[in-house]
Amino acid sequence: MYRKTIFISVVLLISSAVSSAQQTSTTFIIPDTGQNQCYDNNGTVITCPAEGERLAGQDASYQTTQPAYQDHGDGTITDLVTGLMWQKTPGDKVTWDEAMAASLTLGGYTDWRVPTIKELYSLMNFSGVTGRDAASSIPYLDTTYFDFAYGDASERFIDAQYWSSTEYVSTTMGGDPTVFGVNFADGRIKGYPRQSPRGAMLNFVRYVRGTTSYGINDFVDNGDGTITDRASGLMWLQADSGSGLNWEEALNWCESLSFASYQDWRLPDAKELQALVDYTRSPDTTASAAIDPLFSVTAMTDTNGQINYPYFWSSTTHLDGLNPGAYAVYIAFGEALGYMEAPPNSGNYQLMDVHGAGAQRSDPKTGSPADFPTGHGPQGDVIGIYNYARCVRGGSSTPATSSPPNQPASQGDHQPPQEAIDACNGLSEGTACHVMTPQGPIQGTCLTVPTGQFACVPDQTP
Repeated sequence: MYRKTIFISVVLLISSAVSSAQQTSTTFIIPDTGQNQCYDNNGTVITCPAEGERLAGQDASYQTTQPAYQDHGDGTITDLVTGLMWQKTPGDKVTWDEAMAASLTLGGYTDWRVPTIKELYSLMNFSGVTGRDAASSIPYLDTTYFDFAYGDASERFIDAQYWSSTEYVSTTMGGDPTVFGVNFADGRIKGYPRQSPRGAMLNFVRYVRGTTSYGINDFVDNGDGTITDRASGLMWLQADSGSGLNWEEALNWCESLSFASYQDWRLPDAKELQALVDYTRSPDTTASAAIDPLFSVTAMTDTNGQINYPYFWSSTTHLDGLNPGAYAVYIAFGEALGYMEAPPNSGNYQLMDVHGAGAQRSDPKTGSPADFPTGHGPQGDVIGIYNYARCVRGGSSTPATSSPPNQPASQGDHQPPQEAIDACNGLSEGTACHVMTPQGPIQGTCLTVPTGQFACVPDQTP
């Protein structure tokens, strides 16, 4: 079953890569978020709505490239979708400077490095749940393959943050040099202080090796109000919604959109949306949103009278908080603002960039921002609710209409692609082989697969 699962997953990858080779040069395959249930505005699990129904178009209504991993048994895990190899078990928490300076030898490799924020976020799994404690929570990470620990007794249980190598080009909290990281305990991206008056922060680090092209966009302006990312194969609206929408309205706007002769627009899932962020840009340093200048972004004025840029909705529900599922994920393309009380217990709240442009948080799907005059949570996250939308189409996304309600689409016993069969022509059972794809060679072994054919079954890094 193990071999069959790996084979089926990568059959889809090979088939997709070969079939799209003439249209794009995909070097940035975005794995599915792992969310396989649909939710209403109150967080109740519902049967995924059909096209034209209320709340249609949310994350689980579509299937993208499904995550697939291989455990090599030597402390390393290969992501068969992205081609990246990961450290299975992280070490103790360290400062960012210590993480960047460390030298790791693992699995016979010495070229390990701290991942970029896009590489690290590729591991996020939104079947995770943030409960009241570790016992009632599920990590936002596939713990079948990756070892994970919540915060210890001296911390909050959600203190399971991981460093990336991506520094924020501005500062947070009124002047702290900041590095982006992912929290696999509560399903978020935020900026963490590299060094602040409170001292250096300690986070986990999960080292990676392999291609350094993952997460690098290759945008082209199609001249019709759309932008194609040739790296991911996704086509985007060049403009945004132009006004704020609640989550249901954002879903409906994209699902109903007919633009540039296409009718298959949708609201992007969390990973697709985060793939758009340009982490070299910010309102403070480039006087722009954190996105390539080919895109237009509606400017807005925050309560400090400063020009800022909106939060953007994804189609992904966030199972976090007192009412899990009543919130949905957004990405901040402008400053991720919060009301910080300074000094503590003074009642004097200051609006500031607390998480950084490019952070991923979540907002209530419906309601009134006026109910949150000083934000929400320990850092006073500004609650927008009426966030903006930017629609997407293409990539590996397909409607999940043939699936049983709230279940992932069955991949079945797919026929191996002809390239995998040809790779073993004239070879014997158990012989090493490789299949060439636009992403590079996928190494494997010639085996008889569940469909009866003799083909190259992947067993190493794609």
